[in-house]
Amino acid sequence: MTPEEINSLASSTVMVGWAILILGPRRFAAFNAVPMWIIPALLSAVYAAIVFSRFSGIGGGFDSLANVAILMSNEWALLAGWVHFLAFDLFVGAVIAARMDRVGVSRLVQAPILGATFMLGPPGFLIAGLTELGLRLRKIPTQSISLKGETNVFA
Repeated sequence: MTPEEINSLASSTVMVGWAILILGPRRFAAFNAVPMWIIPALLSAVYAAIVFSRFSGIGGGFDSLANVAILMSNEWALLAGWVHFLAFDLFVGAVIAARMDRVGVSRLVQAPILGATFMLGPPGFLIAGLTELGLRLRKIPTQSISLKGETNVFA
């Protein structure tokens, strides 16, 4: 397969995962495994196959931005990098969705956060983390000490 064909297949596959994650019911564990484990594992295998079969003698590296540019000027290295992003962003999105489900974030609120994770990666992760933190902090009982010395806990 050509890099373009692999890219097309990987991109289409990850879109299925994001559609399941954003639109699909999460009450079925097997269904949840598709965007969290199955598709990222498949993409990880594609990544590994590209790296192990095509990276010999490519040039470039990760020690400077100039060397990263040299590395990514090779279409196979660029494809590997893109597949890497697709796999990790989907996995992170699935973990975010599962965690937000646990703290009671509605699917309507999750959808734009997951969309931001899909399109922008780290900012989506940051928004999700801050949303979850805010909800968890709201649920922590506050304590005060009465004049008699007993502790009162308010919900």
